[in-house]
Amino acid sequence: MTETDSNAYDVVVLGAGPVGEIVAERTRAAGLSTAVVESELVGGECSYWACMPSKALLRPVIARADARKVPGLSQAVQGPLDTAAVLAHRDDKTSHWQDDGQVDWLDGIGADLYRGQGRISAPRTVTVTGPDGAAHTLTARHAVAVATGSRALLPDLPGLDAVRPWTSREATSAKAAPGRLIVVGGGVVATEMATAWQALGSQVTLLVRGKGLLNRMEPFAGELVQEALTEAGADVRTGTSVKSVTRENGTVVAITDTGDRIEADEILFATGRAPRTDDIGLDTVGLEPGSWLPVDDSLRVEGFDWLYGVGDVNHRALLTHQGKYQARIAGAAIAARAAGDSLTEAGPWGAHAATADHHAVPQVVFADPEAAAVGLSLAEAEQAGHRVRAVDVEFTSVAGAGLYADGYRGRARMIVDLEDEILRGVTFVGPGVGELIHSATVAVAGQVPIGRLWHAVPSYPTVSEVWLRLLEAYRG
Repeated sequence: MTETDSNAYDVVVLGAGPVGEIVAERTRAAGLSTAVVESELVGGECSYWACMPSKALLRPVIARADARKVPGLSQAVQGPLDTAAVLAHRDDKTSHWQDDGQVDWLDGIGADLYRGQGRISAPRTVTVTGPDGAAHTLTARHAVAVATGSRALLPDLPGLDAVRPWTSREATSAKAAPGRLIVVGGGVVATEMATAWQALGSQVTLLVRGKGLLNRMEPFAGELVQEALTEAGADVRTGTSVKSVTRENGTVVAITDTGDRIEADEILFATGRAPRTDDIGLDTVGLEPGSWLPVDDSLRVEGFDWLYGVGDVNHRALLTHQGKYQARIAGAAIAARAAGDSLTEAGPWGAHAATADHHAVPQVVFADPEAAAVGLSLAEAEQAGHRVRAVDVEFTSVAGAGLYADGYRGRARMIVDLEDEILRGVTFVGPGVGELIHSATVAVAGQVPIGRLWHAVPSYPTVSEVWLRLLEAYRG
């Protein structure tokens, strides 16, 4: 029988991705003893299979696309990308799937790392089964924070396992570009991976069940990205579902709902995410295994005074930057409660409330062109009951855009609340607009009045002059 050792901490964190790391860092900074449990690599999905590798793949794709629109430079970048060099750069950015540096960082902040599968075995108690079978029981005086993230959700298609489909993990870690790639989905992962692999040498067929791409953004965002993908050579089919998939002599064969037969070397399903909460012992405290965790604005799970759900697991915003924001909130809340301090004095904009989750979540889609948005779309604002006006501007009216690239194509929209004269949402689509979105995030999160924005003068000639054009269009 394996002997179980027991250790007591102030805080136990399940998951050592970027969210769990920040919870640990914040609680350690407050003087609390903290243990972190990780079943895979310290650094999590973002470091090895999501943000870092995907953007390493996409950066040369976007840089070449931009350079091809600059006179005097365009002729120098007409050849194909060096796919092997791009993949090698990707490998460097993932530390070759080794987590030594991340482990050193955890050690540097004074958090104890336990490798293995962690399961809640009783209130305030986590049992860790290590790779060698050794067991550790960790008790938490103040909090257990679940930061185990999410995983790719595959559709219920007969025989899919035998096809060995790609998920986001395989798409970002592949060692070579497949000759032909089917991408199923129309969201961020599907769009970004279609963009990357089409440019890296694959013939991409993108199958989208809905009417278009990026359906959580303003409609024009998906339309412009779809146009660019088609121009790049991808076959984009909307209103199309996959009914069956098989692998015949190494070739993937997908049959659509219209009866089309599509052959490829690989197939990527980017059709949603599910919480990684199915094997962490939720049932021992009365919660449903595999469920999303409902939380309040301090990230404490509803009905508990010791359990927190931070990042993807609470389904508020499946974005690394938003999860890290929540981690800062959760860390501050845990520390304040441990010290017996009040969490209500600072109100909704205090350090203990994830207020931005409700109305100021930013996101960038690193396609060609980039799409970036924060806050509510026009449809969402109207559905929420706000009396709003959408103000649209084409980037052709912005001098800086014309200098950025010949034939710059893009569009901007701001959603103005007509009663409060503040912004409810902003969307940009165009080359380089990812660098514009933080200014919009400040305006939306800070509820900056339109009258004040008029005095925030954009530098000339930059792409950010689009702000002036938006304000001019609103004022008439």
